[in-house]
Amino acid sequence: MSGSGILVVGSIALDTIRTPAGSRVSALGGSASYFALAASRYVPVRVVAVVGDDFQQSHRDTLSRERIDTSGIQVADGKTFRWEGVYSEDMNERTTIATELNVFDQFHPVLPEGYRNSKAVFLANIDPLLQEEVLDQLSDPWLVALDTMNYWISNRPADLLRVLRRVHIFLVNDAEARQLTGADNILKAAEGIRMMGPSIVVIKRGEYGALTRTERGWFQMPAYPVEALKDPTGAGDTFAGGMLGRLALEGNLDEKAVRRGIAHGTAIASFAVEEFGVEGLTRVREGELHARVRALHEMTRFDPE
Repeated sequence: MSGSGILVVGSIALDTIRTPAGSRVSALGGSASYFALAASRYVPVRVVAVVGDDFQQSHRDTLSRERIDTSGIQVADGKTFRWEGVYSEDMNERTTIATELNVFDQFHPVLPEGYRNSKAVFLANIDPLLQEEVLDQLSDPWLVALDTMNYWISNRPADLLRVLRRVHIFLVNDAEARQLTGADNILKAAEGIRMMGPSIVVIKRGEYGALTRTERGWFQMPAYPVEALKDPTGAGDTFAGGMLGRLALEGNLDEKAVRRGIAHGTAIASFAVEEFGVEGLTRVREGELHARVRALHEMTRFDPE
């Protein structure tokens, strides 16, 4: 079932971030950027997104790595999507100061002909109608993973539910899972989502890790302990990149592969939050990544007797 890599369709942004650890202005961000830099540690990545004519060459160079194909990035007249946010002292809360969609507001993903045979795809947090447009352009993917947010759950519920019927893996945070299902219990919410189509539901819980429901049952992975937290931006998309990149590498969705994927996603996300923006992802060494995966294995292993 394995393909030549993984396709991501999402946003590329310029982020202005302030946290208790410092700040960055117009740093490379967006779901597609974080995902691609994480997933490319495992498999080749194809990126479909849009940027403005103000997008710097240095940012393009960051994305144009050996295993990231950026030929699907559209360049439109105008400014690149921009976001500005401030994090609380404990970094558990984030206040959005400004969101400027700019060229992203008119984005319609058109897959290059060579992308349409992609066998694994991540539909990042964009309008469900656009996610559906992407699926209609693909031939026969064996792995489709989806992310969303509270805005689409509130404003495009019917469209989102229609897309969910075509998805294998759904990644969502606990508040969004409750919002989508109306369940007050996260376990019931995950079960409810599985009835909507996805066979695997991953509940992202930030500093508390990830809770996953599969056909076999439940799996809980704690977050990797990070002492020097600088910037949580993009942690969820980085987690998705590591998880799905590993799954694309293995080429199947059995229980063992899913659990390994979650461990790899958790490990690589820990590097992202130790630096601002995508800086941490550009410095990850393979040995360090696998050391953290092994550490997670040790942290979750015990003798039941």
